[in-house]
Amino acid sequence: MADLLARGVDERLVKALEREAAVNGRSAGAEHLAILEDALQRLENRQFIKLLMSMPDVGEDADFERIDDTGEAPVVFD
Repeated sequence: MADLLARGVDERLVKALEREAAVNGRSAGAEHLAILEDALQRLENRQFIKLLMSMPDVGEDADFERIDDTGEAPVVFD
């Protein structure tokens, strides 16, 4: 596993990180990692949303409705 070192961090941020870590019952390093993971996950989600938004708006909802849905799977092999 890799190490990550942040240099030149404003003391206010360090104190805020330490307070948040204490609230969450973890070390400052674990809190730093949790914040980083959360930020990157949101970035991935935002990219997925951008992908969805880039899809063309074609057809009407009725075009995608099931016509004959009996709730049973069709017989494919006899």
